[in-house]
Amino acid sequence: MNQSFLDTPIEYVKGVGPSRADAFKSELGIYKMSDLLEYYPFRHIDRTVFHTVTSIDSEAFSIQLKGRIVRLKELGTGRATRLSATFQDDTGQIELLWFKGIKWVKPKIKADLEYVIYGKPTQFKGTWNIAHPDLEVASNVEKLEGGRFQAVYSSSEKLGKKGLNSAGISKVLRNAIAQLPANIEETLPESMIASLGFPSRRTAIINMHAPQRIEDYLAALERLKFEELFFLQLVLLRQKLVNTKRTLGARFPKVGELFTDFYQKHLGFELTGAQKRVMKEVRLDVNSGYHMNRLIQGDVGSGKTIVALLAGLLAIDNGYQVCLMAPTEILAQQHYEGFQKMLAELPAKVALLTGSVKTAARRAIHEGLESGEINILIGTHALIEPKVKFKCLGMAIIDEQHRFGVAQRAKLWAKATLPPHVLVMTATPIPRTLAMTMYGDLDISVIDELPPGRKAIKTVHRTDAHRLSVFAFLKDEIKKGRQVYVVYPLIEESQSMDYKDLMDGYESISRSFPMPEYQISILHGKMKPEDKDYEMKRFARGETQLLVATTVIEVGVNVPNASVMVIESTERFGLSQLHQLRGRVGRGAEQSYCILMSGQKLSSDARTRIKTMCDTNDGFKISEVDLELRGPGDIMGTQQSGLMNFKLANLATDQVLLSRARQVAIALIDEDPDLTDPKNSLIAIGLKKALKQRKDWSKIS
Repeated sequence: MNQSFLDTPIEYVKGVGPSRADAFKSELGIYKMSDLLEYYPFRHIDRTVFHTVTSIDSEAFSIQLKGRIVRLKELGTGRATRLSATFQDDTGQIELLWFKGIKWVKPKIKADLEYVIYGKPTQFKGTWNIAHPDLEVASNVEKLEGGRFQAVYSSSEKLGKKGLNSAGISKVLRNAIAQLPANIEETLPESMIASLGFPSRRTAIINMHAPQRIEDYLAALERLKFEELFFLQLVLLRQKLVNTKRTLGARFPKVGELFTDFYQKHLGFELTGAQKRVMKEVRLDVNSGYHMNRLIQGDVGSGKTIVALLAGLLAIDNGYQVCLMAPTEILAQQHYEGFQKMLAELPAKVALLTGSVKTAARRAIHEGLESGEINILIGTHALIEPKVKFKCLGMAIIDEQHRFGVAQRAKLWAKATLPPHVLVMTATPIPRTLAMTMYGDLDISVIDELPPGRKAIKTVHRTDAHRLSVFAFLKDEIKKGRQVYVVYPLIEESQSMDYKDLMDGYESISRSFPMPEYQISILHGKMKPEDKDYEMKRFARGETQLLVATTVIEVGVNVPNASVMVIESTERFGLSQLHQLRGRVGRGAEQSYCILMSGQKLSSDARTRIKTMCDTNDGFKISEVDLELRGPGDIMGTQQSGLMNFKLANLATDQVLLSRARQVAIALIDEDPDLTDPKNSLIAIGLKKALKQRKDWSKIS
């Protein structure tokens, strides 16, 4: 674009001035012309189409009505206050409701004026209403400029007081568009625009704000979404190029005695085909001389940990140390005990470092690490403390990585001379991981086979009305010698409520499963570590048939005899957490079950989560639904859930366009990796802007 025009301060745009400029800056972060032009409408209204009150038959679409407001009243008090208006046209009446901004809306409504309203109808107890409709005097709508399709912009009470409601913002933008110079600088080369069939950037901006046809708007939207996704892809692909081709890593050329001895004499079982395939991928990475950044995805019980151990033995055989970072003390302890057992007869020293390790033992670990005596260090966040120094760290294994902040993992990265090879293990990719693995800079290995004899877990949904039949089923399983988990949700903001829910549930279960016929363990966050350990060990030894717990057992419990997982208040759990909890069963050869308990009333999202759990055990399919429900997170930054900072694109819904953008970006990087070709100068400028003021954590995995 013409840069001097784009840099015009917002106060000098026609129709703004100093007072409105202050509101634009404080409310919307709009400081100059370029910010204003990129403040896109969230929808357009076809002002030529009107519905009638009696024709409303669906909640699916927003509609436009014309009529008068015949009654207006405030209901409720305090935070429960709402504004109710009865809107009437020639066919009938409908209620309009406002729960926010009442002081701003109420003075605008006059009984003797005709209004045009726009909003999404919803049904409550058989009657239709519209909450927070767009409201405009009909005579003003008829005079509105800007074509048949009217842009609708997000506003606020403060902006509204300055005349910058949606219509006011639209007018300011039409003034700005009228001043657009013909020589607006492009962000994409003309050859690319032509080959993709896109409008010019100037045309796209005009048609985002004031389209004459819906087709013009859709073409503009596609062009601008593509641009956002394309530059995201360039950032990720360039980073991958740096990681795989330019970031040197420790080289592990030798498959030595430790690896060979363990594999041949101490492994004790045959690896699955998927495990062997993943090990080959890891061996190629660590022998390349470049840094490995690989995700191992596989459902709980698929054998990720043994692959990670074998990878660690490769590092030790080549003179390097290994660390394994786990999210909880219970899981770190489990890994430590498992590694100790498997390596008991081999010359590899394993140490455990968690927050509860005493000072003297901690000092000995620090010394053993710096001398190189300790080969494998397993721990929690304690691993990233400044005092923890390795002699020669060569591989970092991270278990269930979504439980660590990205910045915390960066501290681990800093403990090695060369970037340590990074191996991330996860049973359910969170949306951020899914986005990086499908479209980004993380190499992925999938263990898609369960060990021989394992059966898929059967998952069912039951409401509270079926509790007696559920209890009868649990008793049948216990008679067969099986054990049962009953898990209650954990909500950090309300530990007292969590505790009450758990204790109420425990009392109910105790009545239905009385002693001495049944023995019950209980586990929750308020217990002392030694008490938790005692209860967990009783259950693991089979001394108790039921374990009633909060989500402290989400990770770190391995009881092959436990065949049933009952999850209470399922609607209060996220998909990733539900999948993790379900993974606590299905670890033995017997058929296992997961029972999702809930109340009758469920939100749409809760229904989707429950249906997904019942339909599939596939971690990737589950994470795809999670992506649609939660958003992918900012995949180049430290945020790990929620929507990315796109103005228009959405990774969950624009995957076809994203795939197209990635293909174009791959072809470009293959042809011109450093973007030095003059024909790609605009793209190089755009990439620089995309990287500006953005700390890159992505290579930490």
